[in-house]
Amino acid sequence: MTNWIEEDNKLKAEFVFIDFTQAWAFMNEVAIYAEKQGHHPNWSNVYNKVSIHLTTHDAGNTVTDKDRKLAETINKLYNRYPA
Repeated sequence: MTNWIEEDNKLKAEFVFIDFTQAWAFMNEVAIYAEKQGHHPNWSNVYNKVSIHLTTHDAGNTVTDKDRKLAETINKLYNRYPA
């Protein structure tokens, strides 16, 4: 998976966008897919940057296939945005 590191029982990544509006649009898209997958990120947004941490709470706050699947979806969404 691109951009992601596994650290402290979490998958972590930071995504950079052209501006705040683009970052917010990305977050909206991720929210829709996360809800469909029944798995929700811990994230933050400051201007054009979105930081995401994924962990599975039901599995004792460890990284599982649920996290990897959502990370893969997030990467696909991110790759649609111009740099």
